[in-house]
Amino acid sequence: MPELPSDFPALPRPALDLAPDRDAVADFFDYADLLTDDETATLRRLRSYLGEDVAPVVENAWERAEFPMQLVKGFADLDLAGLPYGLGEGRTEPARRLFLGFLHAEIARVDPSVNSFFGIHTGLAMGSVHAGGTEEQRQRWLPSMARMETIGAFGLTEPDGGSDVAGGMRTTARRDGDEWVLDGDKRWIGNATFADIVVIWARDLETNEVRGFVVPRDTEGMTIAKIEGKTALRIVQNADIALRGVRVPDDHRLSGGTGTFDDAGGVLRLTRGNASWGAVGTQMGAYELALSYALQREQFGRPIAGFQLMQELLVQMLGNVTASLGMAVRNAQLLDAGRGSDAHSALAKEFCASRMRETVAWARQLVGGNGVILGNGVGRYFADAEALYSFEGTREMNTLIVGKAVTGHSAFVR
Repeated sequence: MPELPSDFPALPRPALDLAPDRDAVADFFDYADLLTDDETATLRRLRSYLGEDVAPVVENAWERAEFPMQLVKGFADLDLAGLPYGLGEGRTEPARRLFLGFLHAEIARVDPSVNSFFGIHTGLAMGSVHAGGTEEQRQRWLPSMARMETIGAFGLTEPDGGSDVAGGMRTTARRDGDEWVLDGDKRWIGNATFADIVVIWARDLETNEVRGFVVPRDTEGMTIAKIEGKTALRIVQNADIALRGVRVPDDHRLSGGTGTFDDAGGVLRLTRGNASWGAVGTQMGAYELALSYALQREQFGRPIAGFQLMQELLVQMLGNVTASLGMAVRNAQLLDAGRGSDAHSALAKEFCASRMRETVAWARQLVGGNGVILGNGVGRYFADAEALYSFEGTREMNTLIVGKAVTGHSAFVR
């Protein structure tokens, strides 16, 4: 490929301020002041890692649609995966949902895909074992998952079942002596291409209950194929999973908790809250990159940050970030107080994801044509937001959950 002459004008290279001793520029109302000193120290340690090891590799990984596997060890060294369950060095109690939310926002601020990887493992997979497993099953799997020696995935969604998967699940589980036989198909299963275990949800043919099963990746009859050609969250390794006569022992059935899909429902309530924090972090990253770009990019002899219409875009973005952050904070506080509901988490996800979609579009608009190339970062957030907008409950489904809560009437079609 021909090389351009050295005097060809270089494009501005906006960057996030990831200095560990400074707060995020987008936290305009200083919500991070609600964290304790120890929580703040952990957040700053994470920010340092994100700046040194994650930010430099994500654009290339996004373009190649690959997951940088070295990040697994990096996150393991941070000892964060066990926080929701009180696991890890010197821990005896679970971390606050508020603190966990800020961690997710911080990761998504740098890259939404990496945050999805972390959330799938620590929230969906570990959460399923914690909520649905017996104490023996928790001790068998969670410590190694907390150390990230065992990586998990969460197999719920099916090719013909997304929003209605709980009621219309086609994957089946049949008891055969001391084993269960699983048959069916799963789709959009994040982390699945490299996960060590996949929590598969299947309908018990005898009771019609949906149950969870921990399936090791090398189990005979389970085929995992990466989904290619994605235009969003390209770093996340989503896969199709085919289950054909897959046999697992009875002690791999999550038999604590209720032993049914209600356990997964409780996990999804918390991870839906985490998804709102991911939407907040994505907005923060897009806003901060747009601001950095506006301060560097000159037109008509001055930085575009000095033009009224550019400032209007920046203020609209900042307003969205601040409102979304406020809702995510309050939802986390309610969850910490034991007062959080499905409707609270649904409204937080719907609102934050909708505002995120506006914010990343405005960031792309401010950056202009340069916003569709990876070199300026904004394009990655703009693309990834489309996937974040839909997962952990679409806008429509979350709207119906909240609508039922405020009116007392269910508008779900059955």
